[in-house]
Amino acid sequence: MKVKQAMHEGVEWRTPDTPLFEIARIMRDADIGAVPIGENDRLVGIVTDRDIVCRALADGRDPATMTARDVMTKGIFYCLEDEDVEDAIHLMETKRIRRLPVISRAKRMVGMLSFSDLSHRVSHELAGELAEAVTVHH
Repeated sequence: MKVKQAMHEGVEWRTPDTPLFEIARIMRDADIGAVPIGENDRLVGIVTDRDIVCRALADGRDPATMTARDVMTKGIFYCLEDEDVEDAIHLMETKRIRRLPVISRAKRMVGMLSFSDLSHRVSHELAGELAEAVTVHH
């Protein structure tokens, strides 16, 4: 199976200057746990619900004054829409990440591949291996 068959489409990024409350609203309204962040036509980061909690709230900072840049995870890993889903799973296991932006060969973001997407589309054995890898305590 190719990544394109397992990913969910319709993902849009926001800029690093997007207010954090807007990122949170996007997550709530779309029922998602991550928003990709792009700048100058490049994917530069991702904000997860965990980033908001650990890098803003837990540090006692004022989220009303913060932007995506303040909490985003940099150094993004991604996969290609035409690669085998097993390769994407291996990357997720190795890097212990639950979500991967999906890029086309034309370097355009075309979707997101999440642990949840995969748990419904791959074998129970493969999903179990991924779950074990991404849920291990850091």
